Amino acid sequence: MKIAILDDYQDAVRTLDAFGRLAGHEVLVFNDTCHDPQALAERLAGVEGLVLIRERTRIDEALLSRLPDLKVISQTGGGAAHIDKQACDRHGVEVVTGTGLPHAAAELTWALVLATARHLPEEAENLKAGRWQRTLGTGLNGRTLGIFGLGRIGSLVARYGQAFGMQVLVWGREGSQARARDAGLAVAANQRELFERADVLSLHLRLNDDTRGIVGADDLAAMSPQAMLINTSRAELIAPGALEAALRQGRPGRAGIDVFEQEPLIEHPMLALPNLVATPHLGYVEKDTYERYFSDAFDNLLAFDTSR
Repeated sequence: MKIAILDDYQDAVRTLDAFGRLAGHEVLVFNDTCHDPQALAERLAGVEGLVLIRERTRIDEALLSRLPDLKVISQTGGGAAHIDKQACDRHGVEVVTGTGLPHAAAELTWALVLATARHLPEEAENLKAGRWQRTLGTGLNGRTLGIFGLGRIGSLVARYGQAFGMQVLVWGREGSQARARDAGLAVAANQRELFERADVLSLHLRLNDDTRGIVGADDLAAMSPQAMLINTSRAELIAPGALEAALRQGRPGRAGIDVFEQEPLIEHPMLALPNLVATPHLGYVEKDTYERYFSDAFDNLLAFDTSR
């Protein structure tokens, strides 16, 4: 089978143990992102199996109509909101998904909490430039950690917060509220209360039609000037432009984010804000997670190939 792997930014897939599963197949690995359907179709001419790294490339009618040889798309992880499944059905392309691990994203979330609270990137640069102690950080013990969406990742982050002596306050759908009560965690009366009371507020929602833009400018304005917003889920959970405007107005006072509406990101005026810590979507970019993602993706691809 002719197989293509898209958007391998670090050229890391070939270094994985899982890559050996594709021995005997013709494999193309692309390290950059191409958004033009025609140019991408030219790259993928003759490809039968396509492996996607998370949501880095959208698969839609415009692309599928140019790929007559494509038979199967194997998605790393379980999310497939970037794939037009109806278009895949029309073109006879099967979509298979794997499973994910929550730990890497939860760990990156907590790294952003600490980096934002203690001004770590800024102070590291200060030290390299010969400047000693220019900021005053914020401790976490005794403060309130707000969790918006208590799923697998949110539950881990809640436990990290408890280990740091924080009080955890949860809001989300009925499932999140029920899990919070079962775990003995406090549940906010509503979304607004979560934003008003949280000293650190971390978003852990799936992106769908119901959650797109669920965090509005009024929610952010309700946060304290001393509060921090952390987003390692999806940028589109926040209304367009709302976070940048809120940070310029000082409510919340700081933010740590790992996700952007356009990725890969080359430049954005928000990156120049002194009260923002930003990373380039590193939440799942960790070797153990990659091994799990690609083992599943390659096994699913090979299972499809042998079933034909």
